[in-house]
Amino acid sequence: QVQLVESGGGSVQAGGSRRLSCAASGATYNTRCMAWFRQTPGKQREGVASITVDGRPAYADSVKGRFTISQDVTKSTLYLEMNSLKSDDTAIYYCAAKRSSGGCVFVPAWYNYWGQGTQVTVSS
Repeated sequence: QVQLVESGGGSVQAGGSRRLSCAASGATYNTRCMAWFRQTPGKQREGVASITVDGRPAYADSVKGRFTISQDVTKSTLYLEMNSLKSDDTAIYYCAAKRSSGGCVFVPAWYNYWGQGTQVTVSS
């Protein structure tokens, strides 16, 4: 089992920045991919950014150039640096971990472990 705990959410004005963290514990050696998803009421959960166990990132088109995913393996912590925030970025952000190999695709059903989510609200 892997436990994931997100932190860093809150309110920010449009154009501002925010950094989310996800602390992982448990059988983290089993994970092949970590990712950030987000969800707003009435919409499906969407992938934002992912990173492989060897550090290769991938981003949704909507956040490319604005968000940066990174990981500190020594601290078992995943980060999401969010810059130039827009009101459309308002959502609950979830950290997720995937056990199997096969790429860090943004398919929520393929991820085995999830955090509880952290709310990010961007006001214009």
